[in-house]
Amino acid sequence: MNIEQFTKLIEAIASLVQALGWPFLVLFLILYFSAPLKKFLNDVGEFTFKAGASGLEATAKRQQIEAAAFLGAASASKAADSSAQKPPDEDKAREIANVVSQAIRPKGIRRLAEASVLWVDDNPSSNLYERKALEALGIRFTLSTSTDDALEKLRAYKYDVIISDMGRPPDKQAGYTLLEEKQKLGYTTPFIIYAGSNAPEHKAEARQRGAFGSTNNPQELFQLVLGAIQAD
Repeated sequence: MNIEQFTKLIEAIASLVQALGWPFLVLFLILYFSAPLKKFLNDVGEFTFKAGASGLEATAKRQQIEAAAFLGAASASKAADSSAQKPPDEDKAREIANVVSQAIRPKGIRRLAEASVLWVDDNPSSNLYERKALEALGIRFTLSTSTDDALEKLRAYKYDVIISDMGRPPDKQAGYTLLEEKQKLGYTTPFIIYAGSNAPEHKAEARQRGAFGSTNNPQELFQLVLGAIQAD
């Protein structure tokens, strides 16, 4: 990547920040990208479609930058909300860049733009950055705040993936309740639990119950969703 290309990418990111004006996105860009920004952008520049038009390549590169920015914002937000989370560092920036570049398969970029996800959570604002990271790739979301509403939506429309939190008053295991009801209806839609625990025993239980996966980590959620969609 030459200096002119690098400058244009910096300007694109700056425009993105100005347009969004969201504190955690700015925090991510400052804390995560201060040192490894140039390397990350060079890595993005190497992502090409051998059998694609230049316009598609440019779109994919921008999608990766935007998705990584929002994914980093999600990680920064989770770190701010939990003392158990490690603060942002350069290793995390490289990790996020790798997650984004590896998860997006060249042949699957159009498939992502056609995908529709049902996200069930009684507090949808808590997952804003995670959604934005996936929306940057063209994925569309339908939001639901209750099990009953989610089931109505499932009966009316076919989704590519379902994401659910675990506890929704008054049901402390509402995520599993929705999973079981989905199974009774005969739907095979991949089901992902995105809740507060990332304990191995909880991840194993979710899989035993028929979930595609379970996590509390934004990067792992990103990988699970893209893996479920691109596996079709």
